[in-house]
Amino acid sequence: MPIRLACLDLAGTTIGDVAMVERAFAEAIATQGIVPGTGAYARAMVHVHRSRGCPTAEVFRGIFPDNEAQAQAANLTFERSYEGVIGRAGLVPPPGTVEALEKLRAAGVKICLTTGFSRTTITSMLAALSWSDKVDLVLCPEDAGRGRPMPDMVLAAVLRLGIEDVRQVAVAGDSESDMLSGRRSGASVVAGILTGVHSKERLLKGGATHILDSIADLPGLVLGRDQAETPVGASTF
Repeated sequence: MPIRLACLDLAGTTIGDVAMVERAFAEAIATQGIVPGTGAYARAMVHVHRSRGCPTAEVFRGIFPDNEAQAQAANLTFERSYEGVIGRAGLVPPPGTVEALEKLRAAGVKICLTTGFSRTTITSMLAALSWSDKVDLVLCPEDAGRGRPMPDMVLAAVLRLGIEDVRQVAVAGDSESDMLSGRRSGASVVAGILTGVHSKERLLKGGATHILDSIADLPGLVLGRDQAETPVGASTF
């Protein structure tokens, strides 16, 4: 069944800013008294790493499970910090990303960008990228109901873009939560991208059907050219 929709993660997949994101997380928890050099800081950053791809608000709720006000304050600081970095340094897509988006759209594949960031943050990101002519839809958790690892954003994209069958969907991302979301949605292709936060082993644990060095390899996979590494035991399409 041909792919008609590609749901692509933002940070670590279509933009290469993993270090920027983790720095913003570190700054956010520091404002709540969890500072570098402490055991609490080390535990919090392990949680951040494991939870990448999930809604940022939920990540902070995991760090501050008994204090919603503290979690919300940290999330607000994260947004301000990350948006400040975007304003100062901009965003740089990994090599071949723009060309990959253009190839997919030229072949009739619709593009939806998905993220765990808030609508406010992704508005700043998209303004810095100037990709309005390269994608069909951008979704964050508040647009769909639940964020990753739930399948809601992928399914919302299917409905909004008029895709007839979830098997016509490819999901690509750099985190285990991306893979879980893709598999739970019923997408035929769930591609783990190695330019981001999680290892090949972690992506396979999440259910990746394919592992790609970068998003630049995705057109070769979903358009039928054999340019991808396929894990042992994974389906080929």
